[in-house]
Amino acid sequence: MSWSKQDEESLFRRVRRGVYRSFLRSLPESRAGDRMVSLIQFVRFHKRLPNKSMSYNDVLHRIKTSDDILDPLRVFVTDKEFLKLYVRAVVGDAYVVPTLDVIKSKAAIDAYEFPAQCCIKATHTSGCVILRKQGEPVDRALIKSWFDINYYRMGREANYKSLKPKVIVEPILFGSWNLKDYKIFCVNGTPKLIQVDVDRYIEHKRKYFDAAWNEQPFSIKYRRTDETIARPRNLDEMLSVAAQLSRNFGFVRVDLYSDDNSVCVGEITHCADNADGRFKPASAEKLVSDYLFRDVHA
Repeated sequence: MSWSKQDEESLFRRVRRGVYRSFLRSLPESRAGDRMVSLIQFVRFHKRLPNKSMSYNDVLHRIKTSDDILDPLRVFVTDKEFLKLYVRAVVGDAYVVPTLDVIKSKAAIDAYEFPAQCCIKATHTSGCVILRKQGEPVDRALIKSWFDINYYRMGREANYKSLKPKVIVEPILFGSWNLKDYKIFCVNGTPKLIQVDVDRYIEHKRKYFDAAWNEQPFSIKYRRTDETIARPRNLDEMLSVAAQLSRNFGFVRVDLYSDDNSVCVGEITHCADNADGRFKPASAEKLVSDYLFRDVHA
């Protein structure tokens, strides 16, 4: 068997990633350990140390590594089942994604009759989602594996640490398998920046707008889409919902779905992209940070 230079470089990268991950996993699951892991991850992604400025990623890093992330309300609404109780109490049942069922054990998965069309997702992680279409086979082994995921250990977002593994089953919202996600960043209860995620399960891309729906010339983490995204007809209602749900937090992201007529709340996100979101272009971070936090002091 012959090895090319490319094969050697690929193997070296895999070994290096494995050593890196093993080292992070070896650090204690404590607040001191969380801060160490978070510091290493921050430096790896941003090529600098975090600081006390009001820069976007530095603010998220402070939330993640301070007691702010342990606020009982932040922890409560991180659970996708319990979030619905908060949404119902603050803005009303009309904005709650309906729940078809909550499955609380692996054993229940094998016998469960999933609806022919439904959304299946873990309540205690991010990104574990299956959209079932027209009675297609369900990967039950994959769903059961979600119960073994400790999302806190993956990125040391401590608001996930105490969550119990569950799977929630919901209808397909608005009859669409490719909804746009409207994610509204709010500062002290004021909606400021709107992130729109498109083709999330196809080729994930993003576009950003200010609260007046002026398109912004940057993206974070994912490629900026070339798609023209029209202002939602119910944008004012979406901003109002985000404002009310965010009023109990300093900096938070309220994730919504809309079909231009109705609005549903998907999640409340406390540490967007785990404070690792790199701006494209990098120079945009200062402009966005000044816009978001110009009236806020560190």
